Amino acid sequence: MAAHFEQMTDRHEKEVMDIFNYYIENSYAAYPEQPLPYGFFGKFLEMTKGYPAKVISTGADGKIIGFCFLRAYNPLPVFRETAEVSYFIAKEEVGKSIGREALKILEAEGKQMGINNFLASISSLNRQSIEFHKKNGFVERGRLINVGRKKGILFDVVWMEKELG
Repeated sequence: MAAHFEQMTDRHEKEVMDIFNYYIENSYAAYPEQPLPYGFFGKFLEMTKGYPAKVISTGADGKIIGFCFLRAYNPLPVFRETAEVSYFIAKEEVGKSIGREALKILEAEGKQMGINNFLASISSLNRQSIEFHKKNGFVERGRLINVGRKKGILFDVVWMEKELG
């Protein structure tokens, strides 16, 4: 199955939030503790304005199986060459190289925008994401110790960076 990528718009609100809320409820991949209302989707559109933001579908039936985006690391112009990356793939689609494909698309579009560095903020309890990023050229650059607590468990925030060169 080839994944298809298209611009994220208002019409993707339910599917994107359902995927995000799955990770809120079942993992440490998304930071919130409680599911977010569908209306929160507007925040995703707001924070990604001017940056690539994609939904990922199966193509044939159009089923949304994930989403990915870049956003400003910091709004100050001196940081315009750095973006923070996020992607969430439906649980049943993880391990099928869709995340790697999403990263490649974001890298290509980011480079066209003049972005030279990608940052990823990852919960230390999300080993799968840390390993994914290492396999795809990211390096751990910093760790904030015990700064988060979810489901009563303290976790670190791991900052990883990939220089696009």
